[in-house]
Amino acid sequence: MPITTTTSNDGQVLEITLDRPKANTIDAATSQELSRIYDAFNRDATQRVAIFTAAGEKFFSAGWDLNAANDGESFDSDYGVGGFGGFPELPNRNKPVIAAVNGMAVGGGFEIAMAADFIVAAEHATFFLAETKVGVIPDAGTIRLPRLLPRQLSNEIIFGGRRLTAHEAASFGIVNRVVAASELMDSARALAAEICLSAPLAVAAVMQLNRELEGVDILEAMKAMRTNPAYRAAIDSDDAKEGPASFAEKRPPRWTGR
Repeated sequence: MPITTTTSNDGQVLEITLDRPKANTIDAATSQELSRIYDAFNRDATQRVAIFTAAGEKFFSAGWDLNAANDGESFDSDYGVGGFGGFPELPNRNKPVIAAVNGMAVGGGFEIAMAADFIVAAEHATFFLAETKVGVIPDAGTIRLPRLLPRQLSNEIIFGGRRLTAHEAASFGIVNRVVAASELMDSARALAAEICLSAPLAVAAVMQLNRELEGVDILEAMKAMRTNPAYRAAIDSDDAKEGPASFAEKRPPRWTGR
């Protein structure tokens, strides 16, 4: 199977590994399977964080499978409910995804990493968009990259094929942590464990608010936030009472997600 899954941190963390030699490319069928996995993850109350990585040390993913394209697969094929890569367009996704980038993140592979909520990268990892070199458009990259980097730099990556090293990407704030390849998954798991210490309803509410209010005027965003159902559910929850209680009683919080 090109995709394997396992869990860690007492079942709270779902680990997804893509294994499609030689470059961990993704065709429509693989993306549809990833979409099914992420959709189930989003609905599973016991799972809090997903880690997406790939087999080997050369490629995280080279993106769209050009061999499949050569065989007739369309650029705008049905990639599943979550879009290309399984989660970037998943409706109402309310759980974080960590991209553990183990090598080159090329084209759609870079776009998947950009769509993740956190990126942990191996020291040798690189990030670049190659679509314009093969006559197609980096659709998600065209939208996401200029929001993450200065326009001139994003243009150089999109039009000129400039490659970012892991340390360069970290210096621009795209990557959270850069570690030795041997420490990649341990670092990603440690980050996931930190996230799992936070209240699940609060995390879900923040993710929804970030998604809905991005680009909205601050005062209007504040008004919208206070009437948002996810915000109200979080601040009126048992977990919202448990946080202060655990602090006062000097003990770890016991989150229930209610």
